[in-house]
Parts: sequence; structure tokens; C-alpha cells
Amino acid sequence: MEEGVKIRYTQKQIDKYQRQKYIGELEKVSKNLFRMFRNKEMKADTFVKKFRELKEKLSVATKAPLDMGYYRELEAYIDRLFGQIVFSEDFDDKILDDIREAEMSNLNRLQKMKNSTSYKKAKHRINNEDWG
Repeated sequence: MEEGVKIRYTQKQIDKYQRQKYIGELEKVSKNLFRMFRNKEMKADTFVKKFRELKEKLSVATKAPLDMGYYRELEAYIDRLFGQIVFSEDFDDKILDDIREAEMSNLNRLQKMKNSTSYKKAKHRINNEDWG
């Protein structure tokens, strides 16, 4: 490539890139949350510290409009949980243990929502009538 030649991207390409980066960060936060909830050794103060770091990285990514319902739900879930946990003055190990199972269920529900759109084409469906 010659010197001085600049590559120009269209606004549509830039928007798509930013949306992909933001979605990637959302996914990263949800996976880490699940991992932290699953870890029985995780203490409340460590949980809050790591959650703050994850949220900080997410806030650095340019927020993009999300088309899919799953991503909108995931974003709302992360914001709700962040407000509920990090800004709570009385969040401790007991509260973390109390909410652990429920929050893992919520994360699983979100994951099922994401996966429900897979294999919708007719050629992927199993015709139950043929199965006696």
C-alpha cells in the first residue's frame, strides 16, 4: 500500500464495528458474571470489585443500538444487577449466597433466549409426525 493512502470506512461499517464490539463486551460481562456466581469461594467484596471492572470496560465500549431482544434484555439485566449490587451499602457474603442460584437461573434464561433463534429454518426442524 502506498504511503499517504488513507482507508475510509463508511458510517455503516463503523456502526457495525462498534455494535459488534459492544455486543462482545456484553457477552464477556455475562460469561464472567456466571463464572463468578458459580464460584462458591467468591466473596462479596471481590465480586463487587470484579463487577465494577467489567462494567468499566463495558462503559468504555461505544454504546450501540441493539436490534435483537436478547441483547437488549442482557444489557438491562447487567444494568439492573450492577445498580442492585454495587450501589447497595449492605451487600455482603450472605446476600451473595442468597442471590447466587436465582441470578445463575436468570443468566441461563437469557442464554436460552439467545439460543432459541438457532435452527429456525424448515430444513433443520424435525418432523415429529414421522416418528410414530
